[in-house]
Amino acid sequence: MTHNDWILDVLADLKSFASANGLGALAEQLDDTKLIAAAEIASQNEEACAILNGDHGQPGSDIGELGRHQRA
Repeated sequence: MTHNDWILDVLADLKSFASANGLGALAEQLDDTKLIAAAEIASQNEEACAILNGDHGQPGSDIGELGRHQRA
């Protein structure tokens, strides 16, 4: 667990509250927001690992990042 994972718990709590209080559209939006947050956190973690491993900026080190910023 990273130091940014707490936000995923907060978003889950907000979604639960929204669902329990008849705020269906908000609950759906918070679900989408949680997915985006998880993807961004994972991306940051991958970049941090690459830097720690000395791979950042090396030739061929960005092969795994192809299409990373595409949105569905």
